[in-house]
Amino acid sequence: MTMIGTEELKSLFARIAEAMASEKDRLCELDGVIGDADHGIAMELGFAAAAKAVLELDPMAADPTLVFNTAAKSFLNAVGASSGPLYATALMRAGAVSKGKASLSDDDMVEIFSAFAKGIQDRGKAEVGEKTMVDAWAPAAVACRAARDQGLPLAECLAVGLKAGAAGAEATKDMIAAKGRSSRLGDRALGHMDPGAASAVLVISCFRDHFK
Repeated sequence: MTMIGTEELKSLFARIAEAMASEKDRLCELDGVIGDADHGIAMELGFAAAAKAVLELDPMAADPTLVFNTAAKSFLNAVGASSGPLYATALMRAGAVSKGKASLSDDDMVEIFSAFAKGIQDRGKAEVGEKTMVDAWAPAAVACRAARDQGLPLAECLAVGLKAGAAGAEATKDMIAAKGRSSRLGDRALGHMDPGAASAVLVISCFRDHFK
């Protein structure tokens, strides 16, 4: 069983920040169809701020909870609206799961992944089928947990989660939005992937790549 410490978590945030920077334009294009075309910018700003803040933590004094809580505060400071509170809540929930632990086991990471998804769903008050990032996060978390319950290693659990999350994001093309600006478009949002679901798949893919 792998034990995951603060340095691995710092590297995870760096990986996510890099992915958001490279996919910023695509996310903005998706958002331009059903929103205000700034989702990629927000996600890049948020995770860049989080990655920078956790990198500056003293490795001798920081524990996983401090890493997640620092990332949450930094993300929210960088992205005040929309996705800011959602990911800040997710990161705070991850910090709560990590409380009192100097390093994290595979089981802890599955719990963190689930807490991440639940935090986003609770804060956004969204359900699957409403064309939001929850359509990617919720099935990914369920699939990841089910895989772990079957005894699969963390890498395989996250791979299964990614597959479910990607399918959930793809399904948003056939949904009419019930939340946010895109809800005003009605049928005009059909055929377009939700940008929040697309960026969620990016985050999940970084989890998968980092721990495989």
